[in-house]
Amino acid sequence: MPPEGLDEEDDGDAVRRTAGEHESSRASRHWWDRNADDYQDEHGAFLGDDRFVWCPEGLDEAEARLLGEAGSLKGLAVLEIGAGAAQCSRWLAAQGARPLALDISFRQLQHARRIDLGRGGEPVALVQADAAVLPFADGAFDLACSAYGAVPFSADTAALMREVHRVLRPGGRWVFSVTHPIRWAFPDEPGPEGLTAAASYFDRTPYVEQDEQGRATYVEHHRTLGDRVRELTGAGFRLLDLIEPEWPDGHEQEWGGWSPLRGRLIPGTAIFVAERG
Repeated sequence: MPPEGLDEEDDGDAVRRTAGEHESSRASRHWWDRNADDYQDEHGAFLGDDRFVWCPEGLDEAEARLLGEAGSLKGLAVLEIGAGAAQCSRWLAAQGARPLALDISFRQLQHARRIDLGRGGEPVALVQADAAVLPFADGAFDLACSAYGAVPFSADTAALMREVHRVLRPGGRWVFSVTHPIRWAFPDEPGPEGLTAAASYFDRTPYVEQDEQGRATYVEHHRTLGDRVRELTGAGFRLLDLIEPEWPDGHEQEWGGWSPLRGRLIPGTAIFVAERG
């Protein structure tokens, strides 16, 4: 799920500027290591320990079945990218899949292990790595998925798509959710002030929070819908579906800039469903 400015030390200097692969990767690893505890404390109840929820709108894989119909996941090797505390991977394991949870943050993976130890049973397999440089053999997985993990924080998402394509077997699905690109034109506010466009949708300049020395402490990258489609097809994927979840009736929980007010008027999440050629 999307992060928020949990580390107040990093909130003072937010700019739009270029940020390359190394700087973005370093910033993400350190930001999530610093903020993992607060993130899990604040959002753990919504995420659950073994729930696969795609977005703040609450779209659940148990109902959506974007990865496959009920029973079809049994025995499949699944790579979860940007897994956090591996909540989605535990759900996958309960369906009979063989998930591997990957995250750049060691502290997030420590939370995954904490949850596993508290529950008992077989722990989820964990790997710390950058999603743009996957440490796996070609064709190692049947499926890959990511619920707001890694993709928005990578400076070279075209390379990330190629890496996912490489580690998937032919016909394997790659499903990932990100902030809907249109949100980049609006202030990240849950109230009325978040309903007026204030920036160009076409400005791909990254959002960067930096310290007093100008070093990036948090980086997020914007791509348009067209950019995402071109990245996927350029990597060899076939786009099967693009889902823009509507805000459900009765769902009143805010999450950063996600709220019932905004969610009923403009999309907050885009979920891409693709298949490896």
